[in-house]
Amino acid sequence: MRTGGPTLAVVAREAGVSVPTASKVANGREDVAPETRRRVTEVLDRLGYVRRPRFTPDRPPALIDLVVHRLDDPWSGAVLHGVEEAAHDAGIGVVVSAALVRTRGGRPERGWLDKLCARGTAGVLFNLAELNATQYAWLDQHRIPYVMIDPVLDPPPGVPSVGATNWQGGVSATEHLLELGHRRIAVIGGYRRKMCSSARVAGFRSAMAAAGLRVPPEYVRHGNFNEAVAHQRMRELLALPEPPTAVFACSDQMALGVCQAAREHGLRVPGDVSVVGFDDLPQARWSVPGLTTVRQPLAEMAATALRLLRRMMDGDRPEGVRTELSTRLVVRNSTAPPT
Repeated sequence: MRTGGPTLAVVAREAGVSVPTASKVANGREDVAPETRRRVTEVLDRLGYVRRPRFTPDRPPALIDLVVHRLDDPWSGAVLHGVEEAAHDAGIGVVVSAALVRTRGGRPERGWLDKLCARGTAGVLFNLAELNATQYAWLDQHRIPYVMIDPVLDPPPGVPSVGATNWQGGVSATEHLLELGHRRIAVIGGYRRKMCSSARVAGFRSAMAAAGLRVPPEYVRHGNFNEAVAHQRMRELLALPEPPTAVFACSDQMALGVCQAAREHGLRVPGDVSVVGFDDLPQARWSVPGLTTVRQPLAEMAATALRLLRRMMDGDRPEGVRTELSTRLVVRNSTAPPT
């Protein structure tokens, strides 16, 4: 997501020159009169315009790798969009690959890791990737800086990571349903051991406890962030003697599976059962009804991770190793008071 800094049009207006002239000065071109260059440079500095690096054949643009958990996933697509935008603004090239990292005898496959060195990568962003101790050690040994985006497990001490306030997001989703009047609320989490999933379920439990409500064990289900698995978990919930009137699904993909299962059961969303998701992917806006969800700032997370990586590429070490960006509840039409 681009930041709101001054544009070249603003710089040109302040300096009393054309936009092409301002662009020439910002990009280090030589064909500008000295007095004009001085005036434009002064405005660039005063307004805090961030100039892109000027790349030449003997100084090619930096190249980084973005390693995602899979390429055919809407979540990865949103992160990729954020990285591409930030990398474009910084003049950095990005190579994207899926984290198909298999190990043999506890050792990483040489091909995947060696490609990082072979193409001269300046750093790596890992999105939802799960690395083992040997792979972390390999990256450190080769002095390749890296940042984790929403890591699956807690990374080793000192490894920078960027995520969202998952626990607070779980609280917000549950409090919304409570405020509507729901008391029989179920949760469908993702992988049990995944950090973000366990935090969202913990937020759900905390909000229910704060409301003085006991959560029946059968109201807590787990899937794998998959629509089909969530569909099955919702069928199990609806088969209970006292099914829930509302469900918090810990991803939008799972929430869509929940809605489909409810419809197949002859229930209306939200007339008979309310559903809240998590992520705010495009599908949440396109679904019918529009999905109430917790917005995870995916593009901002990606841009923040890239900024951290650039600092590390310059030899700096971030002061904090864990950065969390705020989530926000987005209310649409999949939630309503219980009937």
